Amino acid sequence: FVSHQVEILDWETKKQLCFLDKVEPNATIREIRLMFHKLYPRWYPARQSIKLDPKGKSLRDEEILQHLPVGTTATLYFKDLGPQIGWTTVFLIEYTGPLFIYFLFYFRMTFVYGLDERFTSSSHPVVNLACICHSFHYIKRLIETVFVHRFSRGTMPLRKIVKNCLYYWGFAAWLAYYINHPLYTPPSYGKKQINFAVIMFLLCEAGNFSIHVALSDLRRNGSKTRKIPYPTKNPFTWLFFFVSCPNYTYEVGTWISFTIMTQCVPVGLFTLLCFIQMTIWAKDKHCTYLREFKDYPSHRMPIIPFLL
Repeated sequence: FVSHQVEILDWETKKQLCFLDKVEPNATIREIRLMFHKLYPRWYPARQSIKLDPKGKSLRDEEILQHLPVGTTATLYFKDLGPQIGWTTVFLIEYTGPLFIYFLFYFRMTFVYGLDERFTSSSHPVVNLACICHSFHYIKRLIETVFVHRFSRGTMPLRKIVKNCLYYWGFAAWLAYYINHPLYTPPSYGKKQINFAVIMFLLCEAGNFSIHVALSDLRRNGSKTRKIPYPTKNPFTWLFFFVSCPNYTYEVGTWISFTIMTQCVPVGLFTLLCFIQMTIWAKDKHCTYLREFKDYPSHRMPIIPFLL
C-alpha cells in the first residue's frame, strides 16, 4: 500500500502544528488524534476537533483516511475544543440538582418562604403528587443515564455545564417556589383534571423510557454507527412510524401533563421552552437522518406527527 502524509494546521492561524509521515491509508481519525496527542499531550483526543476545512464539521473518529477526499498528502485542521467532561457526569450533575432543589421548597424551609410552623405543610394533595411526579421524572433520568444511554460522543465542553445547570437547576427552583407556595391554588377542575394529568404523565414517562431503550439497543455492541430506528413490539415505540424523535415528543408530553396537573404558569413557560429547544434538536436529527440514509422513511416528521 501507499502510505500517506498528514499535515495538521491550526484552524485559525493556518500554522503547521505537525507533519505525520508514513500514515497507513486505513488509519482512522481516532488513530490520527492519538498520534497528534503524543506530540501535544495537553490536547487529549476528546479535546481535539479535526476537520477537512477550517469552517467545516469535525470528522468522526471512525472515518478512514483513504476514504476522505484527500490525496496521499492530506491537510487537516485542528481546533481546540477546550477542557472536556464526560456526558454521563454531565447528566448526573444536571439531573441531581433539580431533584434536591425541589425538596427545599417542598419541605418549606423557613429560609425559603420565611414562615412559621403553621405553614410548613400544604393542605392541597396535588402539591404532594407534584413532588412525587417531579422526583420520579429526574430519578428516571438518572437511572437512564447510568444504565440505558449510550453516547455517540463521549464528552462535551466543560464550559457548557455551567449554562446547562443554570437552566435545569434554575427552572426547578422557579417551578418549586410557586407550586409549594402557601398561596398556591389547586387546579380549577379538581380531581378530574389531576387524574387525567397523572395518567398522561405516566404514559409519557413510559413512552420516553421505551424510546431510550430502543435507541440504546441500536448500539448494543458498542457501535457508534448511526442506524435508522424502527418500531419494536413495544407499543410505545410505534410513534417511530410518524416521527424521527419520539423521545422528545414524549418528553414534551410529560411537561404538558405536569402543567395541566399543577395549573402553574411557570411550569407552562418551562414547557414552552422545552418544546422550542426539543423541536430544534429534533429537526437537526431529522435532517441528519435524511442526509445519511437514502431509504429513510419519507412520511416521518421531526417531533409532531403530520405537522412538525
